[in-house]
Amino acid sequence: MARPPPPLLLGLLLLRLLLQLAAAGRPCGPTGLSRDTVLGRLGANITLTCQDKVPANATVLWQVEEQGSAGGWARRLAEGSMLLLRRLRYEDSGRYSCSVGSHLLRSLRLLVAEPPETPQVSCYRRSHDKDILCEWPQQERPSPGTRAMLWVKRRFVAENGTEQRCRYFSKARKFSCRVKVPPGTDDTKHLVVSTCVSNSAGGSAGKDKIITLSGVLKPDPPINVTVEALEKAPQRLRVNWSYPSSWDPRFYWLRFQVRYRPEPAPAFMEVDQVTTTWLDIHDAWHGTRHVVQVRAKDEFGHGAWSEWSQEAVGTPWTDPRDLTSEMEPFSSQLPMEDGTYGVTLPPELFGEDHANSAGGSVMEPSTHPVASPYAFLVTGGSLLLGIALFVGIVVRYRQMWWTNEQERTKPEGEGQHMLVPLGLPLPTLNDTPLLSHSSPSAPGMLHITHSDYSSSGQ
Repeated sequence: MARPPPPLLLGLLLLRLLLQLAAAGRPCGPTGLSRDTVLGRLGANITLTCQDKVPANATVLWQVEEQGSAGGWARRLAEGSMLLLRRLRYEDSGRYSCSVGSHLLRSLRLLVAEPPETPQVSCYRRSHDKDILCEWPQQERPSPGTRAMLWVKRRFVAENGTEQRCRYFSKARKFSCRVKVPPGTDDTKHLVVSTCVSNSAGGSAGKDKIITLSGVLKPDPPINVTVEALEKAPQRLRVNWSYPSSWDPRFYWLRFQVRYRPEPAPAFMEVDQVTTTWLDIHDAWHGTRHVVQVRAKDEFGHGAWSEWSQEAVGTPWTDPRDLTSEMEPFSSQLPMEDGTYGVTLPPELFGEDHANSAGGSVMEPSTHPVASPYAFLVTGGSLLLGIALFVGIVVRYRQMWWTNEQERTKPEGEGQHMLVPLGLPLPTLNDTPLLSHSSPSAPGMLHITHSDYSSSGQ
């Protein structure tokens, strides 16, 4: 007895059947061609044949009906039983006929078309209360008569999807279609988007795309971006912008990201998590023009970032009386050997105002003038260096003075040993008293007594 299939297998088979049924309801193939229609590829050559058998000595004339001509006016092409057309263009499409005199032999409709490109669809929504826009680009201009369709349905549901006709925009070179979103639709429900592009030369279906209403949020970029200098603040810039007109800030907010760079620098610096429509830049380069851009995203992080706004430029305030002051060499712009500008001083040197802007926090506006920290650094460094040199000189000369004093006060003969010849005969004993009377002697002479000689250790 065969065992019944497990429930999981049954569910997979049912899902596959539902998907096949849904796909069967959306045919994506070439439109039907009539029997008298000949299909030609763009840029290719094609030969049109009048009839298999043409009367002998008969002159066959080929004609083509002018497009849009009233009364069926035709343009003569060539004579012969066959007509060769080289390098077909879309304009070559039309009805061709061959005849002998006034007798029509054959009429053909030539259609020049290219099979459509496979659509690579992407969908986005400009705000929570706007419809979904789905679009895909085209490498080449589609053939005349190309039709693009889009279906949207809920995932895992066998109901028919909403069908939309898509429009081709020649300047943007893309197909675009709008999907209506019923009010109260759950933003977290999954939707399946299917596309099909077809014409007389063929049809192409895009890969199904699964989306959610919150996941396709992509606001328009901010508008009215301006950059202003703050008076008496040579390293600050005030950036202002506005919400895009497609986003209503009364119900949902946006958070912003600002990037800026001095024009000599190749890379941008970024500030995240900005919830206001303005920002103070505290580390701008003195006297240098800066490029600033802003982009937006849903306040809860749903969807994707908008495109960057148009570039806005601004230069920090410069005192006209201070253009040649001695403070200029100590700017945060450090010139390199090749003439470019490189490393800036660490942010910690910019004081408490700049510390508040570190770590991605939003900087609060301030119009107080900022004292440059470089003058304090240079002055303090010079003072410390001078004190160190002075102390070193004092210690050096004090040591030299002490050494000279020691040499000057050293007792004469100190550290020397008297040279006494070895083996001298002992003095003979006589009647000379050991202690003689002192008598005046010449200055500088040394008197040695017997006791002195004995005490010398000999």
